[in-house]
Amino acid sequence: MQSILIVEDEEAIARVLSAYLRKAGFHVTRAADGRSALDTFEEAPPSLVLLDIMLPEMDGFELLQLIRERSSCPVIMLTARDGINDRLAGLDGGADDYMSKPFIPEEVVARVKAVLRRPSQWSDGSRKRHFGSLFIDFSARSIFLNGAEVSLSPRDMSVLLFLAERPNQICTRDQLLEHVWEMDYDGSDRAVDLSIKRLRQALSHWPEREGEIRTLRGTGYQLWTT
Repeated sequence: MQSILIVEDEEAIARVLSAYLRKAGFHVTRAADGRSALDTFEEAPPSLVLLDIMLPEMDGFELLQLIRERSSCPVIMLTARDGINDRLAGLDGGADDYMSKPFIPEEVVARVKAVLRRPSQWSDGSRKRHFGSLFIDFSARSIFLNGAEVSLSPRDMSVLLFLAERPNQICTRDQLLEHVWEMDYDGSDRAVDLSIKRLRQALSHWPEREGEIRTLRGTGYQLWTT
């Protein structure tokens, strides 16, 4: 049974969410503050976290960051803070979805199911993923193809890890420059293209049926996987 951790300090809201999620067949645990939520998460990693922002002890943004340092567990932020800056902060911080209060419980359940339907390629609770014969250990920054380690420059490794953390999502050149080359980089975005070219060469034996790095003309790149 899939489990949902509800992190919500308002008892009435937590109770309603629990009732609807249990009715939908989920096992539910609850935490009323950020610190106890982190303890609960570490003791029994859930299938998904429903996360409020305004929490005692530790706010939702900080908790999201700590979760992301430990796991790719899906997180849906469910909060009264509906400003665009909050939404961007949540999604950029690694949330998989963002919903505002007041909410319709049936929609929350539907969003939970939708997020959980997304392919999950984490091999276990650690930061490791299998993409067919391609294996990536994010923490160790190491990559293996058909069991053999692939040697990459630190920069190319960072580009691949950035794409691999967002499989099937389009990443623009600007995103890659900002996150991999960092904001003070003043060179050409041609650097991104050259890095992608080297990565394709390094992964030339990765079967296309398992995945590939695709170019989205005029947009960016995507690590496409089946």
